Amino acid sequence: MIASLLTQIPVPKDIPLPLPMAEWILVVVLILSFLLHILFINLMVGGSILTFWYEVRGLKNKDYDTLAREIAGTITVNKSLAVVLGVAPLLSINVLYTVYFYSANALTGNMWISIVPWVTVAFLVLYLHKYSWDRLKDNKTLHIGILGIGVVSFLMIPFIFLTNINLMLFPEKWGVVKGFTDALTLPNVFPRYLHFLTASMAISGFFLAWWFGRKSFKLVDNYESITKTDIKKQMLNLALIATGMQFIFGPLLLITLPSQGVTWGLLGVISGGVTVATIVIYQLWKLINEKKEIISRRFYVVVVLFFILVSFMGTGRHLYRENALTTHRQMMAERTAAHWEAVEKARNNELVPADETQTILSPGEQLYETNCSVCHAAAQRLVGPPLTEIVPIYENNLEALKQWIKEPGRKRMDYPPMAGFPNLNDQQLTNISNYLLQGKWK
Repeated sequence: MIASLLTQIPVPKDIPLPLPMAEWILVVVLILSFLLHILFINLMVGGSILTFWYEVRGLKNKDYDTLAREIAGTITVNKSLAVVLGVAPLLSINVLYTVYFYSANALTGNMWISIVPWVTVAFLVLYLHKYSWDRLKDNKTLHIGILGIGVVSFLMIPFIFLTNINLMLFPEKWGVVKGFTDALTLPNVFPRYLHFLTASMAISGFFLAWWFGRKSFKLVDNYESITKTDIKKQMLNLALIATGMQFIFGPLLLITLPSQGVTWGLLGVISGGVTVATIVIYQLWKLINEKKEIISRRFYVVVVLFFILVSFMGTGRHLYRENALTTHRQMMAERTAAHWEAVEKARNNELVPADETQTILSPGEQLYETNCSVCHAAAQRLVGPPLTEIVPIYENNLEALKQWIKEPGRKRMDYPPMAGFPNLNDQQLTNISNYLLQGKWK
């Protein structure tokens, strides 16, 4: 009997399990471990691009080929650290955002799984490039081509990952996304990726300026036209230009993000980051104009400021994720609570199996109960306003109500923004709207 009754209860989208530790600890682990992970991802991506660039320049000037080889020597270590340090944030985000992360993975399907072969190819090609430098010294075109495959692989891996992470923030889009290509149509995917790439170049510039500016670093004898100061300044100029470009891609990313995740708290964090970035650019300019061969104290001040800037960015990213998912998480919490209440009633034999004497719900009422009743009651405030306040706004305007249900926004600041229902077809939207406007819910 109980099993029969349970099959009549709609299963909610989330059945939460106890967290292995306090949520705030997992959040801290997620933010800190992700910042460490992305640091070495940036160094891996930026280093591979710079190796490719300097090796191409080395076709005309052998000094740049030598420089490319020395940069390449740092990549294998950075990529290994990137992989190892990626375990903690991956597990943390799975625990904290299970439904969202899994749903995004499922929707992007094959492309998400393709990260594994992309990583495999990138690593193997990178080692092949590193250990074939001398053997292919007379066939630089082939050697550069091998590195080109590695660079493309390194660029694809974060592109797929960022597209996936971006998709998990917007469950209201899950109904219309039917693969990786659809996920790319979200307006903030490419600004987010460009923001990542410029950050990679900025961090790589900082790192390599330190690497070549160490007291212990000695140029090999076969450098003819490049000095230690030249290399350091080239890397600092790269860091300056890439950091400056953040003032373009940062605002572009912000304005393309859906507004439901933007709050005054987030804007405060962003303002703090902008302030620090401005100071970083000024200090970088001063640092570039120094004539010292080795790095100075000012460099370490800039590094500290840059890490503060990265901390602002990491915190802002987490705040936006939390804000963007608030409404959906409230809805799931309501549905979960209702589910377990129904389960408890079924266990106590308080539910009666449906029979022919029970009222058959109309299509509009069925859709309302499935999609709307979690957030809206007739005369009581739930997650959203009561129907007594909503319906009069759309009196005699069926199409306006249908459009709002499909693609809503935010009209009242004392309520969270409504999640849309792009998965409903026109007939279903008509059924719900007629049910509401005809007052059958009273």
